[in-house]
Amino acid sequence: MDTELAVAWIREIAAAVEQQESYLTELDSAIGDGDHGSNLRRGFTAVVTALDTLEADSVGAVLAKTGTTLISKVGGASGPLYGSAFRAMGKALPQATATPAELAVALAEGLLAIQQLGGAKPGDKTIVDAWTPALAAFEAAAADGLLAAAEAADAAAAQGARDTVPLQARKGRASYLGPRSTGHQDPGATSTALILHALADTARAA
Repeated sequence: MDTELAVAWIREIAAAVEQQESYLTELDSAIGDGDHGSNLRRGFTAVVTALDTLEADSVGAVLAKTGTTLISKVGGASGPLYGSAFRAMGKALPQATATPAELAVALAEGLLAIQQLGGAKPGDKTIVDAWTPALAAFEAAAADGLLAAAEAADAAAAQGARDTVPLQARKGRASYLGPRSTGHQDPGATSTALILHALADTARAA
């Protein structure tokens, strides 16, 4: 991955979030505050604007700028969580380009940042339930190239999001509902799946 591909990935995320805003809002309305879609759309719209004037010399610079912008522009839990993840990923990639193996390390750092900030673990019905299997799949396929790794992560994240439906939320706003949080797909896990799907789409188009 080079800086051009990194920017293309973020632009693809922004487009996916805009397209799926109402779906994310619908999911969040069932077990949260109903603002996940609108918050992410506002955040990634601001990120695209910021990247338009960024003269990035590394993949990490693109991802770090993404994270910083999300933290400053997005309310709720998703801004700090995704912002911290992208900043951590950016710090892990100071070089101009990133191999799939290096990107796997960055994705691991992103997950760690999310867990350190939110305290969630697999099974808590959060972003972590999609990011964790996506990371494992990406790592397993990294030797086969970016496209193979991204497609594996995409499929794993989508399944991880679906697997949150029967779970009872133990973190975040949804946890206040107790058993009533079961039967709904987690919006954060769903937006994580969108992010990984965007990476796969970007790799296919490269």
